[in-house]
Amino acid sequence: MTRPSGTRPSGRRMKLGLNCPAHFQGVRVVAAEAEARGIDQFTLAETARNPFLQLARAADTTSSIELGSGVAIAFARTPMTMAYEAWGLHEISGGRAVLGLGSQVKAHITRRFGMPWDKPAARMREFVQAVRTIWHSWQTGDRLRFRGDFYRHTLMPPPFTPPRVAAPVPPILLARVGPLMVRSAGAVADGFVSHVFTTAEYVRQQVLPAIAEARSAAEAQGAAWTERPFEVVGNVLTATGRTEDELARSVRGVRERIAFYGSTPAYRKVLEQHGWGALHDELHALSLRGRWKEMGGLVDDEVFAAFAVAGSPAEAAREIHRRYRDVFTTVCVSWEPETGPAPALDVLTELRALD
Repeated sequence: MTRPSGTRPSGRRMKLGLNCPAHFQGVRVVAAEAEARGIDQFTLAETARNPFLQLARAADTTSSIELGSGVAIAFARTPMTMAYEAWGLHEISGGRAVLGLGSQVKAHITRRFGMPWDKPAARMREFVQAVRTIWHSWQTGDRLRFRGDFYRHTLMPPPFTPPRVAAPVPPILLARVGPLMVRSAGAVADGFVSHVFTTAEYVRQQVLPAIAEARSAAEAQGAAWTERPFEVVGNVLTATGRTEDELARSVRGVRERIAFYGSTPAYRKVLEQHGWGALHDELHALSLRGRWKEMGGLVDDEVFAAFAVAGSPAEAAREIHRRYRDVFTTVCVSWEPETGPAPALDVLTELRALD
């Protein structure tokens, strides 16, 4: 049986990734630099821009690094539109696409995207199954027949069928904090993407056991996708810099990100795991008044150290390796706009030397 717990099998190298915001303009140069340094994966979060368009640009300057959405918002699309976007990236990159999916929260889906929101965990399971069915039809020529509770896809004329790709279909990874969505990842996905607002303790105690239970059931049923090793991807908040000034700016940016996530009701349970539920109440109250700049000051050093790693690139790499080497199969380092990607790339270079 594969190891859904996230503990790496003996001798397996930890994969490394660089996670960037999708609105970042220098994707072509940074992706090429990451590949040159031996980094395994380049991922873009979906914020102000479509990550697939940006990753397509990165495909032009790279040849081997995996290109992943980290993550794309599933419920802002239908399975068919998502299948087309990811397949297009897979095709032009020569089979290097990784589809990371997230559900977002209800307000964004209904009020920003104008899409339906109901039973998100069940909907996400069906979404993944539908995307896989569509890809199978494209790769094999089999008739498209998918009928579910939320989605139905039964029409695929030849003029609308993309060409086959001489590579396995992209792995699908699910991201979420809540227990139902975590179990969905174990039940139907190729891997789980941990949100940056998490701790090693929360992953070990709340996430990995739920994944293991759901994954074991899928393996017992002989689900085809379980032939792939299950990936547990960790996005690590990393405050680092090549100079003291860079490090100070990065620490400030990461502290503000922790405060932002901590103010979100959906992430309260992570704070409660450590007995910090009251901190969420304070942060949430300030966010409702638009007092964003004050929120970072409520994140003390103990809370900061639980959610983030800080130090020079070498120091940050050693702490990431110590804290997460037996938790995640893939570690992605994110970077702050205040300092740019260079220090994060240095961290990954140091990590590669350690593993």
